Amino acid sequence: MAEIDIAFLGDISRKYIWWKTTDETLAQPDRLIAQVMNIGDYSDMHKMAQQLGDDTLRRVLTHAQAGQFGARSWAYWHYRLGIAQVGQVPALPVRSFG
Repeated sequence: MAEIDIAFLGDISRKYIWWKTTDETLAQPDRLIAQVMNIGDYSDMHKMAQQLGDDTLRRVLTHAQAGQFGARSWAYWHYRLGIAQVGQVPALPVRSFG
């Protein structure tokens, strides 16, 4: 894994989780990573993947909470990270009550 650029993380935290302070966002890095994986532009996703590595992205994806990913990004990252074969992407996480 390359050295993590804290300034980059601060910039993307304000861009992708604008409703929280940078400190609040960086206190929950997996939430920020999931948000960039879900709605990030190509440049931000690519730089984040280079800095954090595929193992980190796999961990975030496999531990995702309901609502963190849309269907398209969910499928894309499963294929991109080699977690699922075509047509075998697991269902999106769902909320359970009770």
